[in-house]
Amino acid sequence: MIKAAGGAAAATILGGIPLAAQAQDKAASNNGKRKILVIGAHPDDPETSAGGTMCLLKQAGHEVVSVYLTRGEAGIAGKTHDEAAAIRMVESERACAMMGIRHIFMNQVDGNTEVNIDRYREMRELLEREKPDVVLTHWPVDSHRDHAACGMLVLDAWRRVGRTFDLYYMEAMTGTQSQMFHPTDWVNIESVVDLKHRVCDCHESQGMDVLMEGWHGPMERFRGIECRCKYAEAFAHHTEPRNML
Repeated sequence: MIKAAGGAAAATILGGIPLAAQAQDKAASNNGKRKILVIGAHPDDPETSAGGTMCLLKQAGHEVVSVYLTRGEAGIAGKTHDEAAAIRMVESERACAMMGIRHIFMNQVDGNTEVNIDRYREMRELLEREKPDVVLTHWPVDSHRDHAACGMLVLDAWRRVGRTFDLYYMEAMTGTQSQMFHPTDWVNIESVVDLKHRVCDCHESQGMDVLMEGWHGPMERFRGIECRCKYAEAFAHHTEPRNML
């Protein structure tokens, strides 16, 4: 499971992430290193929901890729979609550079995401191309339509490719956005919480100081209380028998 608590060495514990059966040979041939995709609806979603875990995984030697379903086109008041996208793409590039990871922008539009046969295919093709061992994405029960759409697209793709990677859901502003989210796994992010916050601060256009004080910071502390540390991120592991339709 994705778990680091009680001050244990992150590299050792995070290295214990389980792999789907088809991915185990790949990991073994790659010296135990895994490829993790963190798929968020907007620029800043991967970082705010799982930024600490991303930093720990990168530090442990795993390959981490941040995937953005949209370019955040509707995310800056007073800016056109093109203007906002240009600003937010640069912010995302800075955030990923600070973590030392690669990033991918998909082709949906902020505030107008779609769940249809073509979008299902796009997500499946991305995952077939990237061949991850683990994917973190939005919990599909979310009041933000873009978050819900992202989670559903990833869930469908996971099933279509034969559950060849481990699927974990992350939370976003639980209570206001993510609903009925019950974690199965926690990651102690004490050692990287300051780095995570600097990464999030790269998204200057989003008023991150207000979001961190009102939402993300309290979530980190609450999840930390649950797993007996100061700061943590929480995830829900999706498991299904392989013979399910």
